[in-house]
Amino acid sequence: MIRKEIMITHVPDGEVSVAALLVQRAGKFASSVYIEKNDRRVNAKSIMGVMTVPVQLGEKLVITADGTDEKEAIAQMEAFLSE
Repeated sequence: MIRKEIMITHVPDGEVSVAALLVQRAGKFASSVYIEKNDRRVNAKSIMGVMTVPVQLGEKLVITADGTDEKEAIAQMEAFLSE
């Protein structure tokens, strides 16, 4: 299991919501992927869960991945939020 705190420095804009893009990205991995902010922990593969954790520039959140491709999952999720 890998757990990493990241600072959000990039939030994509456009027609597709950030939540949908996060879920799409997390869904590519076999590993379990979670997002934590404050006292809330949600499955990053669940659109309903991710929508309950608003993501804004300058905030910190924790990404946790557990599974065979956990390193790649963490790296991809971090890159997505800090490109």
